[in-house]
Amino acid sequence: MSIIVSCSRGHNASTTLLVNGEIIFYLEEERLSRWKRDGTPLLGLTKVFDYVDHIDHLVVCHTHRNGPNNDWTGEDIYRGYIRKLSRKKFNFKVTCIDRIHHEMHATCAFVNSGFDSAGVLVADGAGSFLQTTVTDKTVFEFESIYHAKKPLEVSTKYKHLGTDGSVGYVLVDEEREIFISENPGLVKEYEAVTAYCGWQTIEAGKTMGLSPYGKENPNIPPMFRNGLGNRDLFVPNYPNGARIIEDKYPILMEDLKNHKRGEWTQIQKDMAYAIQKASEEEMIKLIQKTHDLTGEKNIVISGGYGLNCVANYKFKQEFPDFNFFVEPISHDGGTSMGGAYYVYINQYLKQYPQLPQLKQLDNLYYGPQYDPDEYLDDIGNEFEVTDASYDSVAKLIRDGKIVTIFQGRSEGGPRALGNRSILFDPTIKNGKDIVNEVKHREFFRPFACSILAEKVHDWFDLAGMEDAPHMMYAVKCKEGVEDKIPSVIHVDNTCRIQTVTKEQNEHYYNLISAFEKLSNTPILFNTSFNLGGDPLVETIEDAIDTLGNSDINYMYLPEIQKLVYVPDNDIREIIPQSAYSPDIQQAEEL
Repeated sequence: MSIIVSCSRGHNASTTLLVNGEIIFYLEEERLSRWKRDGTPLLGLTKVFDYVDHIDHLVVCHTHRNGPNNDWTGEDIYRGYIRKLSRKKFNFKVTCIDRIHHEMHATCAFVNSGFDSAGVLVADGAGSFLQTTVTDKTVFEFESIYHAKKPLEVSTKYKHLGTDGSVGYVLVDEEREIFISENPGLVKEYEAVTAYCGWQTIEAGKTMGLSPYGKENPNIPPMFRNGLGNRDLFVPNYPNGARIIEDKYPILMEDLKNHKRGEWTQIQKDMAYAIQKASEEEMIKLIQKTHDLTGEKNIVISGGYGLNCVANYKFKQEFPDFNFFVEPISHDGGTSMGGAYYVYINQYLKQYPQLPQLKQLDNLYYGPQYDPDEYLDDIGNEFEVTDASYDSVAKLIRDGKIVTIFQGRSEGGPRALGNRSILFDPTIKNGKDIVNEVKHREFFRPFACSILAEKVHDWFDLAGMEDAPHMMYAVKCKEGVEDKIPSVIHVDNTCRIQTVTKEQNEHYYNLISAFEKLSNTPILFNTSFNLGGDPLVETIEDAIDTLGNSDINYMYLPEIQKLVYVPDNDIREIIPQSAYSPDIQQAEEL
Protein backbone atom coordinates (compact mmCIF):
# COMPACT_ATOMS: atom_id res chain seq x y z
CA MET A 1 0.00 0.00 0.00
CA SER A 2 1.20 3.54 -0.73
CA ILE A 3 -0.16 6.71 0.80
CA ILE A 4 1.33 9.80 -0.82
CA VAL A 5 0.48 13.35 0.13
CA SER A 6 1.82 15.99 -2.22
CA CYS A 7 1.66 19.75 -1.78
CA SER A 8 2.56 22.60 -4.09
CA ARG A 9 3.56 25.90 -2.57
CA GLY A 10 3.58 29.30 -4.18
CA HIS A 11 0.48 30.89 -5.73
CA ASN A 12 -2.53 28.55 -6.06
CA ALA A 13 -1.04 26.21 -3.47
CA SER A 14 -2.73 22.83 -3.29
CA THR A 15 -2.68 19.42 -1.65
CA THR A 16 -3.20 16.03 -3.31
CA LEU A 17 -3.80 12.77 -1.44
CA LEU A 18 -3.02 9.72 -3.59
CA VAL A 19 -3.72 6.27 -2.09
CA ASN A 20 -2.66 3.28 -4.17
CA GLY A 21 -2.78 5.38 -7.31
CA GLU A 22 -6.24 6.81 -6.68
CA ILE A 23 -6.81 10.49 -5.96
CA ILE A 24 -8.68 10.63 -2.66
CA PHE A 25 -8.84 14.39 -2.76
CA TYR A 26 -7.26 17.40 -4.38
CA LEU A 27 -7.82 20.81 -2.84
CA GLU A 28 -6.49 24.30 -3.36
CA GLU A 29 -5.53 26.04 -0.13
CA GLU A 30 -7.63 29.13 -0.86
CA ARG A 31 -10.81 27.06 -0.57
CA LEU A 32 -10.07 26.40 3.09
CA SER A 33 -8.31 29.60 4.11
CA ARG A 34 -10.60 31.93 2.07
CA TRP A 35 -7.44 33.80 0.99
CA LYS A 36 -7.32 34.17 -2.80
CA ARG A 37 -4.42 32.21 -4.35
CA ASP A 38 -3.09 31.27 -0.91
CA GLY A 39 0.45 29.95 -1.26
CA THR A 40 0.94 28.02 2.00
CA PRO A 41 -0.91 24.66 1.97
CA LEU A 42 -0.99 23.97 5.71
CA LEU A 43 -4.77 23.56 5.98
CA GLY A 44 -4.72 21.14 3.06
CA LEU A 45 -2.06 19.06 4.77
CA THR A 46 -4.15 19.03 7.93
CA LYS A 47 -7.18 17.87 5.93
CA VAL A 48 -5.25 14.77 4.83
CA PHE A 49 -5.73 13.22 8.25
CA ASP A 50 -9.49 13.27 7.92
CA TYR A 51 -8.92 10.41 5.47
CA VAL A 52 -5.83 8.53 6.60
CA ASP A 53 -4.12 7.94 9.93
CA HIS A 54 -0.62 7.87 8.47
CA ILE A 55 1.28 8.60 5.27
CA ASP A 56 4.17 6.87 3.55
CA HIS A 57 5.48 9.76 1.52
CA LEU A 58 5.40 13.55 1.55
CA VAL A 59 6.11 15.37 -1.72
CA VAL A 60 6.82 19.10 -1.66
CA CYS A 61 6.65 20.84 -5.05
CA HIS A 62 7.90 24.35 -5.71
CA THR A 63 9.99 26.38 -8.10
CA HIS A 64 12.92 26.66 -5.70
CA ARG A 65 14.06 25.19 -2.39
CA ASN A 66 16.00 27.82 -0.49
CA GLY A 67 14.14 30.80 0.93
CA PRO A 68 11.49 31.79 3.44
CA ASN A 69 9.86 28.35 3.45
CA ASN A 70 12.80 26.86 5.36
CA ASP A 71 13.02 27.49 9.09
CA TRP A 72 16.24 28.19 11.02
CA THR A 73 17.05 24.49 11.30
CA GLY A 74 17.07 24.17 7.50
CA GLU A 75 14.02 21.87 7.55
CA ASP A 76 11.30 22.59 5.03
CA ILE A 77 8.29 23.85 6.99
CA TYR A 78 5.94 21.36 5.30
CA ARG A 79 8.04 18.41 6.39
CA GLY A 80 8.18 19.95 9.87
CA TYR A 81 4.43 20.47 9.91
CA ILE A 82 3.67 16.86 8.97
CA ARG A 83 6.22 15.71 11.55
CA LYS A 84 4.34 17.70 14.20
CA LEU A 85 0.98 16.32 13.12
CA SER A 86 2.30 12.76 13.21
CA ARG A 87 3.69 13.15 16.75
CA LYS A 88 6.13 10.28 16.04
CA LYS A 89 3.28 7.88 15.23
CA PHE A 90 4.77 7.01 11.87
CA ASN A 91 7.79 7.43 9.68
CA PHE A 92 7.57 8.84 6.18
CA LYS A 93 9.82 9.57 3.26
CA VAL A 94 10.18 13.07 1.85
CA THR A 95 10.78 14.11 -1.74
CA CYS A 96 11.34 17.78 -2.56
CA ILE A 97 10.75 18.66 -6.19
CA ASP A 98 12.10 22.09 -6.99
CA ARG A 99 14.04 22.00 -10.27
CA ILE A 100 11.52 20.43 -12.63
CA HIS A 101 8.44 22.60 -12.17
CA HIS A 102 7.47 22.36 -15.85
CA GLU A 103 7.92 18.61 -15.76
CA MET A 104 5.40 18.45 -12.90
CA HIS A 105 2.90 20.38 -15.04
CA ALA A 106 3.65 17.93 -17.86
CA THR A 107 3.34 14.86 -15.60
CA CYS A 108 -0.03 15.92 -14.22
CA ALA A 109 -1.41 16.66 -17.68
CA PHE A 110 0.02 13.60 -19.44
CA VAL A 111 -1.27 11.13 -16.85
CA ASN A 112 -4.69 12.80 -16.80
CA SER A 113 -4.86 12.77 -20.61
CA GLY A 114 -4.89 8.97 -20.76
CA PHE A 115 -2.68 9.02 -23.88
CA ASP A 116 -0.13 6.23 -24.28
CA SER A 117 2.28 8.79 -25.67
CA ALA A 118 2.08 12.51 -26.45
CA GLY A 119 3.92 15.69 -27.12
CA VAL A 120 3.53 17.96 -24.09
CA LEU A 121 3.75 21.74 -24.29
CA VAL A 122 4.06 23.77 -21.09
CA ALA A 123 3.79 27.58 -21.25
CA ASP A 124 4.17 29.26 -17.89
CA GLY A 125 5.05 32.59 -16.30
CA ALA A 126 8.30 31.50 -14.67
CA GLY A 127 8.88 27.91 -13.65
CA SER A 128 11.80 26.57 -11.67
CA PHE A 129 14.61 28.86 -10.55
CA LEU A 130 17.68 27.28 -12.14
CA GLN A 131 21.42 27.87 -12.07
CA THR A 132 23.73 27.23 -15.02
CA THR A 133 27.43 27.60 -15.64
CA VAL A 134 26.63 29.47 -18.86
CA THR A 135 25.64 32.57 -16.89
CA ASP A 136 26.00 33.67 -13.30
CA LYS A 137 22.34 34.74 -13.25
CA THR A 138 19.34 32.69 -12.14
CA VAL A 139 17.29 31.49 -15.10
CA PHE A 140 13.59 30.66 -15.26
CA GLU A 141 11.49 28.25 -17.32
CA PHE A 142 9.18 29.91 -19.87
CA GLU A 143 8.14 27.37 -22.49
CA SER A 144 9.01 23.65 -22.55
CA ILE A 145 8.30 20.77 -24.90
CA TYR A 146 8.45 17.15 -23.75
CA HIS A 147 7.91 13.75 -25.32
CA ALA A 148 5.99 11.62 -22.83
CA LYS A 149 5.32 7.88 -22.91
CA LYS A 150 3.59 5.57 -20.46
CA PRO A 151 4.02 4.88 -17.67
CA LEU A 152 6.10 8.04 -17.29
CA GLU A 153 9.03 8.53 -19.60
CA VAL A 154 9.37 12.29 -20.05
CA SER A 155 12.20 13.59 -22.22
CA THR A 156 12.94 17.26 -22.82
CA LYS A 157 12.93 18.34 -26.47
CA TYR A 158 12.88 22.13 -26.17
CA LYS A 159 13.13 24.71 -23.41
CA HIS A 160 13.17 28.49 -23.43
CA LEU A 161 14.84 29.84 -20.30
CA GLY A 162 14.81 33.52 -19.46
CA THR A 163 16.86 35.84 -17.31
CA ASP A 164 17.45 39.52 -16.80
CA GLY A 165 20.48 41.43 -18.02
CA SER A 166 22.08 41.55 -21.46
CA VAL A 167 22.68 37.89 -22.18
CA GLY A 168 21.31 37.98 -25.73
CA TYR A 169 20.68 34.43 -26.93
CA VAL A 170 22.72 31.56 -25.47
CA LEU A 171 22.31 27.99 -26.69
CA VAL A 172 22.81 25.67 -23.71
CA ASP A 173 22.05 22.29 -25.28
CA GLU A 174 21.86 22.08 -29.08
CA GLU A 175 20.55 18.51 -29.22
CA ARG A 176 17.58 19.28 -26.98
CA GLU A 177 17.25 22.92 -28.13
CA ILE A 178 17.57 24.43 -24.67
CA PHE A 179 18.46 28.10 -24.75
CA ILE A 180 18.59 31.19 -22.55
CA SER A 181 17.48 34.63 -23.67
CA GLU A 182 16.79 38.00 -22.12
CA ASN A 183 13.47 38.03 -23.99
CA PRO A 184 10.37 37.48 -21.87
CA GLY A 185 8.22 34.40 -22.44
CA LEU A 186 4.74 34.71 -23.88
CA VAL A 187 3.05 34.38 -20.48
CA LYS A 188 5.33 37.09 -19.05
CA GLU A 189 4.20 39.37 -21.86
CA TYR A 190 0.57 38.55 -21.13
CA GLU A 191 1.22 39.47 -17.49
CA ALA A 192 2.70 42.82 -18.53
CA VAL A 193 -0.35 43.74 -20.62
CA THR A 194 -2.57 42.63 -17.75
CA ALA A 195 -0.75 45.06 -15.44
CA TYR A 196 -1.04 47.79 -18.12
CA CYS A 197 -4.82 47.26 -18.07
CA GLY A 198 -4.85 47.90 -14.32
CA TRP A 199 -4.92 44.45 -12.75
CA GLN A 200 -2.58 42.20 -10.85
CA THR A 201 -0.35 40.34 -13.28
CA ILE A 202 -1.85 37.00 -12.25
CA GLU A 203 -5.35 38.13 -13.31
CA ALA A 204 -4.73 37.39 -16.98
CA GLY A 205 -8.24 35.98 -17.43
CA LYS A 206 -9.54 39.54 -17.27
CA THR A 207 -7.27 40.54 -20.15
CA MET A 208 -8.61 37.59 -22.15
CA GLY A 209 -12.17 38.81 -21.50
CA LEU A 210 -11.30 42.36 -22.54
CA SER A 211 -9.47 41.38 -25.73
CA PRO A 212 -12.52 41.07 -28.06
CA TYR A 213 -13.34 44.72 -27.35
CA GLY A 214 -10.04 45.73 -28.99
CA LYS A 215 -9.00 45.83 -32.61
CA GLU A 216 -5.90 45.74 -34.79
CA ASN A 217 -3.94 48.91 -34.11
CA PRO A 218 -0.91 49.53 -36.35
CA ASN A 219 0.46 52.11 -33.91
CA ILE A 220 0.94 49.55 -31.15
CA PRO A 221 4.45 48.01 -31.22
CA PRO A 222 4.78 44.30 -31.97
CA MET A 223 4.49 41.90 -29.07
CA PHE A 224 7.09 39.50 -30.51
CA ARG A 225 10.11 39.73 -32.77
CA ASN A 226 11.64 36.69 -34.47
CA GLY A 227 9.62 34.35 -32.30
CA LEU A 228 10.76 35.88 -29.00
CA GLY A 229 9.27 38.52 -26.76
CA ASN A 230 9.88 42.13 -27.78
CA ARG A 231 12.48 43.24 -25.24
CA ASP A 232 12.08 46.87 -26.36
CA LEU A 233 8.47 46.78 -25.15
CA PHE A 234 8.55 44.46 -22.16
CA VAL A 235 10.65 44.30 -19.01
CA PRO A 236 10.21 41.02 -17.13
CA ASN A 237 10.29 41.17 -13.34
CA TYR A 238 11.61 37.79 -12.28
CA PRO A 239 10.09 35.71 -10.94
CA ASN A 240 6.83 37.65 -10.56
CA GLY A 241 5.18 39.80 -13.17
CA ALA A 242 6.44 42.09 -15.90
CA ARG A 243 5.88 45.63 -17.09
CA ILE A 244 5.66 47.63 -20.29
CA ILE A 245 8.25 50.30 -21.16
CA GLU A 246 5.68 53.01 -21.86
CA ASP A 247 8.12 55.90 -22.16
CA LYS A 248 9.57 54.50 -25.39
CA TYR A 249 6.23 54.78 -27.16
CA PRO A 250 4.26 58.07 -27.35
CA ILE A 251 0.98 56.22 -27.98
CA LEU A 252 1.35 54.44 -24.63
CA MET A 253 2.57 57.47 -22.72
CA GLU A 254 -0.39 59.51 -23.95
CA ASP A 255 -2.75 56.69 -23.07
CA LEU A 256 -1.42 56.56 -19.51
CA LYS A 257 -2.77 60.07 -18.96
CA ASN A 258 -6.27 58.81 -19.75
CA HIS A 259 -6.31 55.77 -17.47
CA LYS A 260 -9.12 55.94 -14.93
CA ARG A 261 -9.85 53.28 -12.36
CA GLY A 262 -12.86 51.21 -13.37
CA GLU A 263 -12.66 52.34 -17.00
CA TRP A 264 -10.63 51.05 -19.92
CA THR A 265 -9.31 53.10 -22.81
CA GLN A 266 -9.40 51.93 -26.40
CA ILE A 267 -5.62 51.58 -26.31
CA GLN A 268 -5.90 49.22 -23.33
CA LYS A 269 -8.50 47.20 -25.23
CA ASP A 270 -6.27 47.17 -28.30
CA MET A 271 -3.31 46.04 -26.22
CA ALA A 272 -5.41 43.18 -24.80
CA TYR A 273 -6.43 42.26 -28.34
CA ALA A 274 -2.81 42.40 -29.52
CA ILE A 275 -1.40 40.13 -26.81
CA GLN A 276 -4.23 37.64 -27.14
CA LYS A 277 -3.77 37.36 -30.91
CA ALA A 278 0.03 37.40 -30.85
CA SER A 279 0.34 34.84 -28.05
CA GLU A 280 -2.08 32.54 -29.87
CA GLU A 281 0.12 32.74 -32.96
CA GLU A 282 3.25 31.96 -30.95
CA MET A 283 1.53 29.01 -29.25
CA ILE A 284 0.45 27.68 -32.64
CA LYS A 285 4.12 27.75 -33.73
CA LEU A 286 5.07 25.90 -30.54
CA ILE A 287 2.36 23.29 -31.07
CA GLN A 288 3.72 22.68 -34.58
CA LYS A 289 7.21 22.44 -33.08
CA THR A 290 5.90 19.95 -30.51
CA HIS A 291 4.63 17.77 -33.33
CA ASP A 292 7.83 18.18 -35.34
CA LEU A 293 10.10 17.27 -32.42
CA THR A 294 8.06 14.33 -31.11
CA GLY A 295 6.16 13.05 -34.14
CA GLU A 296 3.03 13.03 -31.99
CA LYS A 297 -0.48 14.06 -32.96
CA ASN A 298 -1.54 13.62 -29.34
CA ILE A 299 -0.83 17.07 -27.92
CA VAL A 300 -1.07 17.92 -24.21
CA ILE A 301 -1.03 21.53 -23.00
CA SER A 302 -0.43 22.77 -19.47
CA GLY A 303 1.05 25.66 -17.51
CA GLY A 304 -0.73 28.93 -16.89
CA TYR A 305 -1.46 29.57 -20.56
CA GLY A 306 -3.53 26.38 -20.63
CA LEU A 307 -6.34 28.32 -18.93
CA ASN A 308 -6.67 30.55 -22.01
CA CYS A 309 -9.87 28.92 -23.24
CA VAL A 310 -10.12 31.32 -26.21
CA ALA A 311 -6.72 30.22 -27.51
CA ASN A 312 -7.43 26.53 -26.83
CA TYR A 313 -10.34 26.62 -29.29
CA LYS A 314 -8.13 28.29 -31.91
CA PHE A 315 -5.61 25.46 -31.53
CA LYS A 316 -8.25 22.88 -32.27
CA GLN A 317 -9.36 24.84 -35.34
CA GLU A 318 -5.76 25.20 -36.55
CA PHE A 319 -4.90 21.51 -36.07
CA PRO A 320 -8.10 19.52 -36.74
CA ASP A 321 -6.20 16.23 -37.03
CA PHE A 322 -4.51 16.53 -33.65
CA ASN A 323 -5.91 15.03 -30.45
CA PHE A 324 -5.70 17.72 -27.78
CA PHE A 325 -5.87 17.41 -24.03
CA VAL A 326 -5.67 20.70 -22.15
CA GLU A 327 -5.09 20.12 -18.45
CA PRO A 328 -8.00 21.68 -16.51
CA ILE A 329 -5.79 22.26 -13.44
CA SER A 330 -3.04 23.78 -15.55
CA HIS A 331 -2.14 26.51 -13.07
CA ASP A 332 0.46 25.80 -10.40
CA GLY A 333 -2.04 23.98 -8.20
CA GLY A 334 -1.84 21.05 -10.60
CA THR A 335 1.82 20.47 -9.79
CA SER A 336 0.93 18.82 -6.48
CA MET A 337 -0.98 16.23 -8.50
CA GLY A 338 1.97 15.93 -10.85
CA GLY A 339 4.31 15.44 -7.90
CA ALA A 340 2.11 12.70 -6.45
CA TYR A 341 2.02 10.91 -9.82
CA TYR A 342 5.77 11.32 -10.28
CA VAL A 343 6.67 9.74 -6.94
CA TYR A 344 4.03 6.99 -7.24
CA ILE A 345 5.31 5.85 -10.63
CA ASN A 346 9.03 6.22 -9.99
CA GLN A 347 9.26 5.08 -6.36
CA TYR A 348 6.31 2.74 -5.87
CA LEU A 349 5.14 1.19 -9.14
CA LYS A 350 8.69 0.36 -10.16
CA GLN A 351 9.28 -1.47 -6.87
CA TYR A 352 5.77 -2.89 -6.49
CA PRO A 353 4.37 -3.45 -10.02
CA GLN A 354 1.30 -5.15 -8.57
CA LEU A 355 0.03 -1.75 -7.35
CA PRO A 356 -2.80 -0.23 -9.43
CA GLN A 357 -1.93 1.83 -12.49
CA LEU A 358 -2.87 5.50 -12.61
CA LYS A 359 -6.11 6.28 -14.41
CA GLN A 360 -7.18 8.81 -17.00
CA LEU A 361 -8.99 11.86 -15.62
CA ASP A 362 -12.75 11.31 -15.68
CA ASN A 363 -14.02 14.20 -13.54
CA LEU A 364 -12.81 17.14 -11.48
CA TYR A 365 -14.92 16.65 -8.34
CA TYR A 366 -11.91 16.09 -6.10
CA GLY A 367 -12.77 18.19 -3.04
CA PRO A 368 -13.49 16.69 0.38
CA GLN A 369 -16.73 14.74 0.82
CA TYR A 370 -19.26 16.33 3.17
CA ASP A 371 -22.34 14.78 4.75
CA PRO A 372 -25.51 16.22 3.13
CA ASP A 373 -27.52 15.26 6.21
CA GLU A 374 -25.48 17.80 8.18
CA TYR A 375 -26.03 20.73 5.81
CA LEU A 376 -29.05 22.04 7.65
CA ASP A 377 -27.19 21.95 10.98
CA ASP A 378 -24.98 24.75 9.70
CA ILE A 379 -27.80 26.95 8.39
CA GLY A 380 -29.08 29.50 10.89
CA ASN A 381 -32.69 30.16 11.81
CA GLU A 382 -32.64 33.46 9.93
CA PHE A 383 -32.79 31.53 6.66
CA GLU A 384 -35.90 29.81 5.35
CA VAL A 385 -35.56 26.18 4.24
CA THR A 386 -38.24 24.51 2.14
CA ASP A 387 -38.62 21.35 0.10
CA ALA A 388 -37.54 21.69 -3.51
CA SER A 389 -37.42 19.72 -6.73
CA TYR A 390 -35.62 20.05 -10.03
CA ASP A 391 -38.82 21.47 -11.52
CA SER A 392 -39.44 24.04 -8.80
CA VAL A 393 -35.83 25.27 -8.88
CA ALA A 394 -35.90 25.45 -12.68
CA LYS A 395 -39.06 27.56 -12.38
CA LEU A 396 -37.26 29.97 -10.04
CA ILE A 397 -34.45 30.36 -12.56
CA ARG A 398 -36.96 30.81 -15.36
CA ASP A 399 -38.60 33.56 -13.31
CA GLY A 400 -35.33 35.49 -13.40
CA LYS A 401 -33.96 34.55 -9.98
CA ILE A 402 -30.28 33.96 -9.33
CA VAL A 403 -29.97 30.52 -7.73
CA THR A 404 -26.81 28.98 -6.33
CA ILE A 405 -26.24 25.25 -6.23
CA PHE A 406 -24.20 23.46 -3.57
CA GLN A 407 -23.62 19.73 -3.70
CA GLY A 408 -21.06 16.97 -3.36
CA ARG A 409 -17.34 17.46 -3.70
CA SER A 410 -15.96 20.77 -4.93
CA GLU A 411 -14.38 21.12 -8.33
CA GLY A 412 -10.60 21.08 -8.71
CA GLY A 413 -9.19 24.00 -10.65
CA PRO A 414 -10.72 27.42 -11.29
CA ARG A 415 -13.92 26.38 -13.11
CA ALA A 416 -17.29 25.84 -11.44
CA LEU A 417 -18.86 22.70 -12.89
CA GLY A 418 -22.24 22.50 -11.19
CA ASN A 419 -21.24 21.62 -7.63
CA ARG A 420 -20.35 25.15 -6.50
CA SER A 421 -22.12 27.31 -9.09
CA ILE A 422 -24.29 30.40 -9.45
CA LEU A 423 -27.04 29.76 -11.99
CA PHE A 424 -29.18 32.09 -14.06
CA ASP A 425 -31.42 32.11 -17.12
CA PRO A 426 -29.20 32.45 -20.23
CA THR A 427 -32.04 33.86 -22.35
CA ILE A 428 -32.28 37.15 -20.44
CA LYS A 429 -30.80 39.89 -22.61
CA ASN A 430 -28.95 41.82 -19.91
CA GLY A 431 -28.20 38.78 -17.76
CA LYS A 432 -24.45 39.32 -17.99
CA ASP A 433 -24.80 42.84 -16.60
CA ILE A 434 -27.10 41.70 -13.79
CA VAL A 435 -24.82 38.92 -12.58
CA ASN A 436 -21.62 40.92 -13.04
CA GLU A 437 -23.12 43.59 -10.81
CA VAL A 438 -24.15 41.05 -8.18
CA LYS A 439 -20.71 39.42 -8.25
CA HIS A 440 -18.91 42.79 -8.26
CA ARG A 441 -17.09 42.03 -11.52
CA GLU A 442 -16.07 44.22 -14.43
CA PHE A 443 -18.83 44.86 -16.99
CA PHE A 444 -17.05 43.21 -19.92
CA ARG A 445 -16.31 39.86 -18.32
CA PRO A 446 -18.17 36.99 -19.98
CA PHE A 447 -19.91 34.04 -18.40
CA ALA A 448 -19.92 30.34 -19.13
CA CYS A 449 -22.80 27.97 -19.69
CA SER A 450 -23.56 24.34 -18.97
CA ILE A 451 -25.36 22.37 -21.67
CA LEU A 452 -26.76 18.85 -21.94
CA ALA A 453 -24.04 16.92 -23.76
CA GLU A 454 -26.41 15.38 -26.29
CA LYS A 455 -27.64 18.81 -27.39
CA VAL A 456 -24.32 20.65 -27.65
CA HIS A 457 -23.84 20.29 -31.41
CA ASP A 458 -27.20 21.96 -32.05
CA TRP A 459 -25.96 25.12 -30.35
CA PHE A 460 -22.17 25.28 -30.66
CA ASP A 461 -19.36 24.44 -33.10
CA LEU A 462 -16.88 22.28 -31.20
CA ALA A 463 -14.32 22.21 -34.04
CA GLY A 464 -14.45 18.42 -34.21
CA MET A 465 -14.55 17.72 -30.48
CA GLU A 466 -17.26 15.47 -29.10
CA ASP A 467 -17.65 17.28 -25.82
CA ALA A 468 -16.08 19.81 -23.44
CA PRO A 469 -16.75 18.57 -19.89
CA HIS A 470 -14.07 20.64 -18.12
CA MET A 471 -14.92 24.09 -19.52
CA MET A 472 -11.55 24.53 -21.22
CA TYR A 473 -12.74 25.90 -24.57
CA ALA A 474 -14.53 29.10 -25.56
CA VAL A 475 -16.30 27.84 -28.68
CA LYS A 476 -18.20 29.58 -31.46
CA CYS A 477 -21.97 29.46 -31.25
CA LYS A 478 -24.07 28.34 -34.22
CA GLU A 479 -25.78 31.00 -36.31
CA GLY A 480 -28.69 32.60 -34.46
CA VAL A 481 -27.74 31.18 -31.07
CA GLU A 482 -26.44 34.55 -29.87
CA ASP A 483 -30.02 35.85 -30.03
CA LYS A 484 -31.39 32.90 -28.08
CA ILE A 485 -28.95 32.92 -25.14
CA PRO A 486 -27.55 36.47 -25.18
CA SER A 487 -26.38 36.56 -21.57
CA VAL A 488 -23.69 33.89 -22.11
CA ILE A 489 -22.50 34.73 -25.62
CA HIS A 490 -19.50 37.08 -25.61
CA VAL A 491 -19.04 39.93 -28.07
CA ASP A 492 -16.97 37.64 -30.32
CA ASN A 493 -19.84 35.09 -30.49
CA THR A 494 -18.05 32.58 -28.28
CA CYS A 495 -18.94 30.95 -24.99
CA ARG A 496 -16.91 28.89 -22.55
CA ILE A 497 -19.00 25.75 -22.27
CA GLN A 498 -19.36 22.72 -20.05
CA THR A 499 -21.07 19.67 -21.50
CA VAL A 500 -22.94 17.64 -18.87
CA THR A 501 -24.01 14.00 -18.89
CA LYS A 502 -26.11 12.21 -16.32
CA GLU A 503 -23.15 10.00 -15.45
CA GLN A 504 -20.90 12.98 -14.76
CA ASN A 505 -23.32 14.95 -12.57
CA GLU A 506 -26.81 13.51 -12.18
CA HIS A 507 -28.39 16.29 -10.11
CA TYR A 508 -27.06 19.05 -12.33
CA TYR A 509 -28.10 17.20 -15.47
CA ASN A 510 -31.63 16.78 -14.12
CA LEU A 511 -31.85 20.47 -13.25
CA ILE A 512 -30.76 21.54 -16.74
CA SER A 513 -33.30 19.10 -18.20
CA ALA A 514 -36.04 20.60 -16.04
CA PHE A 515 -35.08 24.08 -17.24
CA GLU A 516 -35.24 22.88 -20.84
CA LYS A 517 -38.86 21.81 -20.34
CA LEU A 518 -39.77 25.37 -19.38
CA SER A 519 -37.66 27.26 -21.88
CA ASN A 520 -36.85 24.95 -24.79
CA THR A 521 -33.22 25.71 -23.87
CA PRO A 522 -30.99 22.85 -22.62
CA ILE A 523 -28.58 25.36 -21.13
CA LEU A 524 -27.97 27.15 -17.84
CA PHE A 525 -25.90 30.28 -17.29
CA ASN A 526 -23.14 29.06 -14.95
CA THR A 527 -20.55 31.02 -12.98
CA SER A 528 -18.51 30.18 -9.92
CA PHE A 529 -20.17 30.39 -6.50
CA ASN A 530 -18.21 33.32 -5.09
CA LEU A 531 -18.11 37.08 -5.21
CA GLY A 532 -15.46 39.03 -7.12
CA GLY A 533 -12.03 38.59 -5.53
CA ASP A 534 -13.14 35.69 -3.30
CA PRO A 535 -12.19 32.03 -3.69
CA LEU A 536 -14.87 29.61 -4.84
CA VAL A 537 -16.89 28.45 -1.81
CA GLU A 538 -15.85 25.15 -0.29
CA THR A 539 -18.07 24.42 2.71
CA ILE A 540 -21.73 25.04 3.45
CA GLU A 541 -20.61 27.73 5.92
CA ASP A 542 -18.74 29.49 3.08
CA ALA A 543 -21.87 29.30 0.96
CA ILE A 544 -24.06 30.80 3.66
CA ASP A 545 -21.54 33.61 4.25
CA THR A 546 -21.55 34.43 0.54
CA LEU A 547 -25.33 34.51 0.41
CA GLY A 548 -25.46 36.74 3.47
CA ASN A 549 -23.01 39.21 1.94
CA SER A 550 -24.60 39.38 -1.49
CA ASP A 551 -27.83 40.13 -3.31
CA ILE A 552 -28.42 36.43 -3.98
CA ASN A 553 -31.46 34.89 -2.34
CA TYR A 554 -31.48 31.20 -3.14
CA MET A 555 -29.33 28.11 -2.65
CA TYR A 556 -30.39 24.71 -3.94
CA LEU A 557 -29.19 21.59 -2.11
CA PRO A 558 -30.11 18.81 -4.57
CA GLU A 559 -28.73 15.94 -2.50
CA ILE A 560 -31.45 16.55 0.09
CA GLN A 561 -33.87 18.38 -2.25
CA LYS A 562 -34.00 21.53 -0.14
CA LEU A 563 -34.02 25.19 -1.06
CA VAL A 564 -32.48 27.83 1.22
CA TYR A 565 -33.98 31.31 0.98
CA VAL A 566 -32.18 34.35 2.33
CA PRO A 567 -34.77 37.08 3.04
CA ASP A 568 -34.21 40.80 2.52
CA ASN A 569 -31.77 40.24 -0.32
CA ASP A 570 -34.23 40.99 -3.12
CA ILE A 571 -32.99 43.91 -5.21
CA ARG A 572 -35.04 43.16 -8.34
CA GLU A 573 -38.56 42.12 -9.05
CA ILE A 574 -39.13 39.15 -11.33
CA ILE A 575 -37.64 40.11 -14.68
CA PRO A 576 -40.37 41.06 -17.18
CA GLN A 577 -41.02 38.86 -20.18
CA SER A 578 -39.71 41.59 -22.48
CA ALA A 579 -36.24 40.94 -21.12
CA TYR A 580 -36.07 37.52 -22.77
CA SER A 581 -34.88 36.96 -26.31
CA PRO A 582 -37.77 36.88 -28.86
CA ASP A 583 -36.98 33.36 -30.03
CA ILE A 584 -37.21 32.01 -26.50
CA GLN A 585 -40.49 33.84 -25.81
CA GLN A 586 -41.97 32.23 -28.87
CA ALA A 587 -40.65 28.80 -27.92
CA GLU A 588 -42.27 29.04 -24.50
CA GLU A 589 -45.64 29.86 -26.01
CA LEU A 590 -45.62 26.81 -28.28
